Amino acid sequence: MAEEKQGHGINPSQVQPNEPLPRTYNQLLGTNNPTKTSWPELVGVTAQEAERKIKEEKSGAEIQVVPPDSFVTADYRTQRVRLYVDESNKVIRTPGIG
Repeated sequence: MAEEKQGHGINPSQVQPNEPLPRTYNQLLGTNNPTKTSWPELVGVTAQEAERKIKEEKSGAEIQVVPPDSFVTADYRTQRVRLYVDESNKVIRTPGIG
């Protein structure tokens, strides 16, 4: 008690809360499932494996396999994920939404 009178008590701003603060806007709203927009871990796997994994994580994804030296449109589509592959059908670039 004597310590608190001298200013050595607990500062309320230093007390740790019971729950951590939300790290994203989605967590603040009550969802803990932020939407994934790219899959760097799929570089080097086959197009079929990459397509399966992306569809597991993003239902409704429209997968587009892009062979070497192919042209693509510049439009942006929120459900499309392009898989750029080499001659052996392995992903060579990080797949991402667009």
